[in-house]
Amino acid sequence: MAKVFLGGTVNNSQWREELIPKLKVDFFNPVVEDWTDEAYKKELAARESCDFCLYVLTPKISSFYSIAEAIDDSNKRPKKTIFCFLLDDAGQKFSDFQIKSMKAIGKMVKENGGQWLNSIDEIAVYLNSKS
Repeated sequence: MAKVFLGGTVNNSQWREELIPKLKVDFFNPVVEDWTDEAYKKELAARESCDFCLYVLTPKISSFYSIAEAIDDSNKRPKKTIFCFLLDDAGQKFSDFQIKSMKAIGKMVKENGGQWLNSIDEIAVYLNSKS
């Protein structure tokens, strides 16, 4: 069974809770209550071992590390990299300038050989087709 790394926006975003029930593939959720060195090491190992690395970015994003991970993986592991950005997250929205940036990131991921998907449902369909 395929396994997907669920990277991207944390910050109390609920996109993972929306996606997980729709998945027919295994997954690694890197979100933990207490971020420690051990949690970071587990995340790095999962990014290496999972069949897919998914990065969902939402307007709740507060760190830029997920963007760097998505680009890094699209360069090093393009066939297993999936990128998506959601316009709305619990009422928070990206600005027009941020949307332009997100589209540029998606284009870069796609040009590197990765997948650029547009919704939680598209992600579920794509991943479930790989199970």
